[in-house]
Amino acid sequence: MRQKPIEQDKFERRQNFNAVEENLTPEQVKEEAARCLNCKNPRCVQGCPVNIQIPDFIKALKEDKLDEAGKIIRMTSMLPSVCGRVCPQERQCEGKCVLGIKSEPIAIGALERYVGDNTNPNTDICSPTGKKVAIVGSGCAGLTAAADLRKAGHDVTIFEALHKFGGVLRYGIPPFRLPRKFLDKEINNLIKMGVKFEKNVIVGKSITLKQLEEDGFNAIFICSGAGLPKMMRIPGENLNGVFSANEFLTRVNLMGANDKDNATPLKLGKSVAVIGGGNVAMDAARTAVRVGFENVYIVYRRTETELPARLEEIRHAKEEGVQFIFLRAPKQIYNSEGCVSGMQFEIMELGEPDESGRRSPVGTGKYFDLDVDTVIVALGTGPNPIIQKSALTEGFEFITDKKGYFTVNEETRETSIPHIYAGGDVAPVGESNAINAMGAGKKAAKAINDYLASI
Repeated sequence: MRQKPIEQDKFERRQNFNAVEENLTPEQVKEEAARCLNCKNPRCVQGCPVNIQIPDFIKALKEDKLDEAGKIIRMTSMLPSVCGRVCPQERQCEGKCVLGIKSEPIAIGALERYVGDNTNPNTDICSPTGKKVAIVGSGCAGLTAAADLRKAGHDVTIFEALHKFGGVLRYGIPPFRLPRKFLDKEINNLIKMGVKFEKNVIVGKSITLKQLEEDGFNAIFICSGAGLPKMMRIPGENLNGVFSANEFLTRVNLMGANDKDNATPLKLGKSVAVIGGGNVAMDAARTAVRVGFENVYIVYRRTETELPARLEEIRHAKEEGVQFIFLRAPKQIYNSEGCVSGMQFEIMELGEPDESGRRSPVGTGKYFDLDVDTVIVALGTGPNPIIQKSALTEGFEFITDKKGYFTVNEETRETSIPHIYAGGDVAPVGESNAINAMGAGKKAAKAINDYLASI
């Protein structure tokens, strides 16, 4: 039987930001590892964007070789504590596990998290190459590329626009999903390897790409995320009390705005509507519960079947009192003296599938009002054009798609400008999540390493 971690009581966790799940116990780890069939053709590895040798590290756990398990994982991933918590294993490694056909798949994420939390890397660094690499952004893609490039002996510097490192892992993902001590541990491991970190540096403002080249950087990897929120474009969207999920989560996760004594506290209302159905919507709603909203609604224009969020996230949100309203599309936000006083939605029904395969919502011409005083928009984000605009003034003309994302070679992640690479949410491939960003970071690192070896 699949081993499950102990979870914090659903009523207690509404009042705090502590981790919802504990680690498996050593006994549970041993029992869960024993379930692995050690397949000759491990589909789980094929489902992992960074190709962690999953059966090998699980075999080491079976044999009580915890440090060996850590070494095996860190051959391909330096972020096991992160990935074990935030990756959508049910759609990737665990989703490919053959045990899942007739039973429950191996709890690969829980095992990886346990190994990451309880081991430290002992990483060999190649002799210095004399080559320098600049990485723009300290999220999943940047941290992963930095680790691989540093292992190869290159001088690596990560430039972060904010005052703390971790990118969306820090400002977007709440600590009840990713405790900060484990994120800090992963980043400190890179610092011990010799990766340099520079904070409060906005590439395109504080420093330009050309200046980075003039400073001796032989290659540049842009992975600055997609921080430009997508809004609803409906009347009332500019009222006080309307937040993008990015702003709301950043203010709480990074700036501590849930503390009323903070210099920039949140002005809390009574009821909040979170618009969207992905993991960010779940994070925003569950954070809203913890900061003190009495009524928290997730409003989604399709049905529960089409929700893109992880099943675990949906379950936790329901347990914590989040209310779900389906088949409703936002039409306008009501105004009372410049503030939100309610919201109108059109009642929808499902029509034919769209290009994603999900059935498209179709309006019925009937409407529904919701009594809220706060709205959080979690409909995704787009790339901030700061770097591209700055680059144009210096003669770098990047090719981008119609949405502003960098166009790259999918295998090398090289942009239209030689020796400048892009990955993560500024040049997404497939689902936008931590492990896919890490996969892009690994591809970029390999291509950059090959390039540096040739000059």
